[in-house]
Amino acid sequence: MDTVLGGENFSIRDYLRGIPTSSGVYIIKNTDGTPLYIGKARNLRSRLRSYFRPSGLSHRIHTVMQQVGSIETIITKSETEALLLENNLIKENKPFYNINLKDDKSYPYIRLHDEHEFPKLSFYRGNRKEPGRYFGPFSSASAVRDTLSQIQKVFPIRQCRDSFFQHRSRPCLQYQIDRCTAPCVGLIDREAYMEDVEQVVYFLTGKSQDLNQSLMKKMEDAASVLEFEQAANYRDRISAIQRLREIQSVEGGTTDFDVIAAVNLNGILCVQLVIFRSGRNIDYKTLFPNINVEMDLSEVLGEFIPRYYLERDFPSTILINHPIKDAEIIENVLREKTGKKVTIRSPVRGKKLNLIELARNNALNAIYQRQNQHDAMQQRMTSLVESLKLDDIPERIECFDISHLAGEKTVASCVVFDRNGPVKSEYRTLNIVDVGAADDYAAIQQALTRRLRKVKDGNGKLPDIVLIDGGKGQLSAALEVMDELQVANVCLLAISKGRERKAGKEQYWGADSKSPIKMQSDAKLLLQHIRDEAHRFAITGHRGRRDKSRRQSILEGIPGVGPRRRSALLKQFGGMQGLHRASTEDISQVPGISTSLAEKIYFELHG
Repeated sequence: MDTVLGGENFSIRDYLRGIPTSSGVYIIKNTDGTPLYIGKARNLRSRLRSYFRPSGLSHRIHTVMQQVGSIETIITKSETEALLLENNLIKENKPFYNINLKDDKSYPYIRLHDEHEFPKLSFYRGNRKEPGRYFGPFSSASAVRDTLSQIQKVFPIRQCRDSFFQHRSRPCLQYQIDRCTAPCVGLIDREAYMEDVEQVVYFLTGKSQDLNQSLMKKMEDAASVLEFEQAANYRDRISAIQRLREIQSVEGGTTDFDVIAAVNLNGILCVQLVIFRSGRNIDYKTLFPNINVEMDLSEVLGEFIPRYYLERDFPSTILINHPIKDAEIIENVLREKTGKKVTIRSPVRGKKLNLIELARNNALNAIYQRQNQHDAMQQRMTSLVESLKLDDIPERIECFDISHLAGEKTVASCVVFDRNGPVKSEYRTLNIVDVGAADDYAAIQQALTRRLRKVKDGNGKLPDIVLIDGGKGQLSAALEVMDELQVANVCLLAISKGRERKAGKEQYWGADSKSPIKMQSDAKLLLQHIRDEAHRFAITGHRGRRDKSRRQSILEGIPGVGPRRRSALLKQFGGMQGLHRASTEDISQVPGISTSLAEKIYFELHG
């Protein structure tokens, strides 16, 4: 039910009388129908009645009620259902006065492909519907890759692609450096390999003590039958596991728990999450939720916990630095989701309180660092305004750069900065097509045209400054696009390496300048930072596009040649080199390859 508030005959008392007393979700909207705030309640009428009080409201609710145009209510069967619906509606509508976590992407995991005869370990991000076992989540991709690298030094489990594994005729480099046991060429049987896999599972599930005891017994058994070399291998593995555990050891017992501290200082809200598994500090994450009005830290945690954990694995205990009102409801929702019991509590003494203080101190440190970065950015922005004689600090700066290798797989990057620094969620790469090899001018024009046409069509924001990584040639190419699309009130700049082509000797060119613009030192640092970020992002995009094309076999682009026929061709000729040397008649001898298809394959291979 969506009720419009106000008007001559509107009565708050009559309105509240029509609100049900059951549990549900309410959506407070402005006069345009845009959701301002979404909340849940055990009793909708009681909750909304409290919002119409003349005093005693929190700052956030008071601000929301000053803008209210209508309120929509949705009845649910239970508080649990209300919490789940609230979470989904907040993610869908992103109301201005709810917390924006700014980090809704799926988290990375380590995946064990146990459906394979010789399972492998890999990095995985996404929906966990694929077969296999998953370990995590980890806070970042680098944390997963570091863990995989460390694991491979201790447990020689393969991490190669299946296509690479299936076509090996001799061991690869990983075998030579003792990072793999070469199951691809039969240098280890499945039983011995699965023993290594079992040990990895023990380690990743936090059962290192059980694993050590098992290896100790095997070491003693091997020594008792005079297999001293095998016993030494077990000894070395025990030592390596111990070293790996010491990297992340803390005094936290043997349980799984997360520690969360919310801190608000100088208008900056930080939520510090510290993850403990089997008593070991395995990961941490620092979040800066976006709030548009002052909130109590208990409110912050009350919104943060369900939104963070409803789509992630969670431990048996969550420790927080401020008690929350709906802790029992959230516990019930999480338990119903997975069947796993969870306890949310705020410790007041002991070691757990020390861990809360540790998380809080980390949050404070993160805020200080962010504040220092913000102050430095403001100083550099002010310097840029003075150097370019602008009226105000630019709200949006976009920088474009081009990356290619001898004209191959050209990619343009567009990075975005606002007055607070980089806005990484708006970074974009554009695949450049239909331009001449190494034609940077045409590439810049295509990238800028595609970007600005979206703005002209009403999609996206117009930047205050467009920065081009290049000299006067690239600047002229960009200026042609601006004139053609009739884009005005945008400051166009180019940053070139200068005659000496050394860092710090850059030259800065404006659309109408006949000589380089003299920049203050802080303005130079800002523009160089933006340029370097665009350069980094362009190179990353180019490498990804180039590697993807090189991983793709030419056979994959031939109609009629599916996975089975590709496999048959490669097996018949021992690889692509043998296939290149084959004649049309040779190719047609492969089962499933007709004469006409053989001719097509030969033509694609030889042009």
